[in-house]
Amino acid sequence: MNIFMLGWEFPPFISGGLGTACYGLTRALSDLGHRVIFVLPQTVSTEFTTHVTLRTPAAVKGFIPGVTSYRLDEFDNVEFRSVPSTLKPYGPAGPGGMETVHHTGSTVTSETTDPHAPTTAGVSGSVISTGSKNLNAVAHYDGDMVGETERYAAVAVALARNENFDVVHAHDWMTYPAGIAVAQVYRKPLVVHVHSTEFDRSGEHVNQRIYDIERRGVHMADRVIAVSHFTRNLLLGRYGISPDRVEVVHNAIDTNGKLPLPSTIRRDEKIVLFLGRITMQKGPEYFLQAAKLVLQHEKNVRFVMAGSGDMARGMIELAAELGIGQKVVFTGFLRGDDVDRVYKMADLYVMPSVSEPFGIAPLEALSHDVPVIISKQSGVSEILTHVLKVDFWDTHEMANKIIAVLRHPPLQATLREHGSFEVNRLTWKDAAGGCVQAYGMAMGQYGRKRP
Repeated sequence: MNIFMLGWEFPPFISGGLGTACYGLTRALSDLGHRVIFVLPQTVSTEFTTHVTLRTPAAVKGFIPGVTSYRLDEFDNVEFRSVPSTLKPYGPAGPGGMETVHHTGSTVTSETTDPHAPTTAGVSGSVISTGSKNLNAVAHYDGDMVGETERYAAVAVALARNENFDVVHAHDWMTYPAGIAVAQVYRKPLVVHVHSTEFDRSGEHVNQRIYDIERRGVHMADRVIAVSHFTRNLLLGRYGISPDRVEVVHNAIDTNGKLPLPSTIRRDEKIVLFLGRITMQKGPEYFLQAAKLVLQHEKNVRFVMAGSGDMARGMIELAAELGIGQKVVFTGFLRGDDVDRVYKMADLYVMPSVSEPFGIAPLEALSHDVPVIISKQSGVSEILTHVLKVDFWDTHEMANKIIAVLRHPPLQATLREHGSFEVNRLTWKDAAGGCVQAYGMAMGQYGRKRP
């Protein structure tokens, strides 16, 4: 099957779990023999190529200005198209920022090309014209995120003209306008993949424009993939989508059957880790409130908050107000080997998310042999048994569970042993298989509704 896939991050351009999910999913689809064209709204340039090799020959007829085509050595059947765009929504450097992380084992071959693009005139409410003159006119984008999604859609439609594909697969709200436009122009079935919703990110105070894009995306799709039943239920209740159109495909993690062994670190303190975006959705304030309660009983503990986000400064101030500033380390955004290093240092990982559609970080912690406490308000809690679970708001219970793990080595050992076994059962091959089933249902549904 040929899949035209739209995403807004992919290693080495990554700001969260979506990039990790897209990497694992596309690699598994490739291993299963499916061909994927992945369109990334980020131009590959030499400043980001410390671990890749680029080749940029003269323009090749048939493509559009500014589009970079490249392949990664580890993907047999995946081709990447990066387009000039500034879509960087949840960057660790604050709004609009995105970090580049080291991703080993990849060689990129790049071509800068030049097309004869169609227009999307007649695609109702989707995108702007895609003539090359219009594309160049908006090359210097001023920061309007919704406007940038429309421009990305225009480029995607122009790019799709030169591709052979059976289905369109769009990840999260920023690619929904592009997915709708490509599917309508080329008369292909559309699958949208919901990794997060505006209710997860903003609570009840949603951005109406983003909600409207999400709602239109899931209703225009022939099939919807949710990363958990938690997310599926939210789609049914908040977006009014029919239950028979939503499939649940859980995320996974790559372990390759090899679990990294914790390095021997000589230290006196126990390490309790929070790793993720420091935003309302992730519940960092509950982590700090629980930390204060733990420190009233266990003095020999240090809490590490790894990540960045719009609440980072506020959390530093909160730690000081709680009187635990000297016991909390704020590392900032971590990448590559630093992520592995902090997991290996940790005695316990805590994810106190307020609303977590899935949550890959607990799987990463388990793969590093680290015991885990997770919020019951998370999709990953549906598939993990050998972890401790707590309501995000119940900081006393969270503190009790942290203390129990730190005080009782047998409990810690049991969580490690069974957690490692459990995470090994979760594979991207299974997730890819679920997506392929959704593609088949979308194609059948699309065939039935065509005139």
